[in-house]
Amino acid sequence: ASQWRVTTSFTGEVSPIASNLEVVDTYGYGSLGSAMTESSGIFTFPSTGYWLIEFIGGFYYSGDSRYNSTTIQTTTDDSSYATAAHTVDGIAQSEGSSTYAYAKSSFIFDVTSTSTHKVRFTVGMSDASVTVYGNTDMNITSMNFIRLGDT
Repeated sequence: ASQWRVTTSFTGEVSPIASNLEVVDTYGYGSLGSAMTESSGIFTFPSTGYWLIEFIGGFYYSGDSRYNSTTIQTTTDDSSYATAAHTVDGIAQSEGSSTYAYAKSSFIFDVTSTSTHKVRFTVGMSDASVTVYGNTDMNITSMNFIRLGDT
């Protein structure tokens, strides 16, 4: 089990999220077993098995945004990625300030090969000025990886 997060906020769609990523490292964080690795936004599993993947996206905006989305994309051939999970939430502006929304996608992935089965994460939105909220001290936009058992 391990957690990653986006450390810095950014504006607009990104596919995949490939920068400002870190393993959670604050407030007594603990992981179990070998950690995930990441390169250019592509996450590699440390072992085969059934893995629960969760992607939580935090969004904020001073206006209305019909949709803000989190997407988990997987590959089983280390090449072609497909959408495994996709969740959306909208923002309706509250009076006088930015308004927040959160979208959470989850997927159970049967990883039969650590060299071919990988995952990446994307965010989308209806308004290019929406900000994806990142923070190096706490989990806001984050990814969870939990190995459930043998494949």
